[in-house]
Parts: sequence; structure tokens; C-alpha cells
Amino acid sequence: MDELDSAIIRHLQSDARQTNRDLARALGIAPSTCLERVRALRERGVITGYHAEVSLPALNRGVQALLHVQVRPLSRTVIESFKAYAMTLPEVLSVFVVTGGDDFLIHVAVPSVDGLHAFLMDKFSARREIVGFRSSVIYEHARKPELEPLDL
Repeated sequence: MDELDSAIIRHLQSDARQTNRDLARALGIAPSTCLERVRALRERGVITGYHAEVSLPALNRGVQALLHVQVRPLSRTVIESFKAYAMTLPEVLSVFVVTGGDDFLIHVAVPSVDGLHAFLMDKFSARREIVGFRSSVIYEHARKPELEPLDL
């Protein structure tokens, strides 16, 4: 990644819907050069996709929580199976397999605190592999809009 690649990434992260011509103009390069650079960034796996940012409250998901989950027995089969199960649940936004006292950290968004309780009771408490879970309600979620490469 050189400085031009980094600038392309920055601009696309702030507005992925801009045209190639507008992006090239903002960077001070030819549209053909810009198109080739963006195409190369996609082919190298640096740019993995484009998405629409949506409002969780607008989707009736006003309460977010992080769920700390422990499963047993600890085996690849159990971990992969539980991860696959969690990803099928519409309330789940992200699943992280982690080290430490917990095996999973799961980010969910639900309509209400009562909805969170129902989700935990209906979707987690009956699972045989889950030996413990706790939840942390998220008061506020801030996310960096742009990521930059770190020096090696």
C-alpha cells in the first residue's frame, strides 16, 4: 500500500457511493488510474465490499448488548457449531470467538431490555453446550468511520 492507495481507501470509507470520476478528481489523478487502483485494491482483498449504514433504532433494534458466553466441552466442533447457530439469529450483529474466561462475545441488537431477556431465555438458556452467559447493555456505541493501515 502506498500513499495513493491509502488516500483511495480514506475517500471510499467516507463516501463509497462517489463516482470514479469524483474520486479521481478529489485525488488529483486520471480516472483511468483511479479505476485501476480501486480494481487492484479489490483484487488484493484490501477492499472487501461496500455497504449501507443503517439505523438500528429505525429497524426496531434500539437496545444493543454484548453477550459473554462460555461453552463446553471446548472443542472445534462445539465452537464451530455454536458460532454457526448464533449467526443464524436475526438479533445477532457480530460473533467473536475470544480467549480468556469467555469463549464468545456476541453483539446483539433487540427492541427492548425485555426483548433482550426473552432472547437470552429463548435462544441461549436451553442450549446444552452453554454453561454460562452474562450480558452487558451498551449505552453508547462509537465506531471509527475510517481505518488506516498501521506501520509494520
